[in-house]
Amino acid sequence: MPEIVLIRGVPGSGKTTIAKTKYAEHQLVEADMFFERGGEYQYDRDKIKDAHKWCQDIALRWLNMGYDVVVANTFTRVWEMQPYLDMGYPVKVVEATGNYDNVHGVPSEIVERMRERFEAYSC
Repeated sequence: MPEIVLIRGVPGSGKTTIAKTKYAEHQLVEADMFFERGGEYQYDRDKIKDAHKWCQDIALRWLNMGYDVVVANTFTRVWEMQPYLDMGYPVKVVEATGNYDNVHGVPSEIVERMRERFEAYSC
């Protein structure tokens, strides 16, 4: 049975790095991919719900096709992971805690607010 790995952490914590190195054999999907157009990142705050729905749909499609999937998103609140937890596949949750470059330019005050509201998760 395929598995889903959820990698969570604030911007710049190494989520994508972990996904690409430790889970290279998994299909990678991130909500940020929704905002990539022609090789450029074009974030639109008004479309964040659409981005997360798109990410969930892609993950479920790959799981149903038999692929292992890794999803790297902030998931600062436990409820944000729930759609993946409810997909009916084994789930592994990994927390990224590194200190890397924030490639999407999220302002440091927003990153700090996210860090402050980050909820602990236990399965």
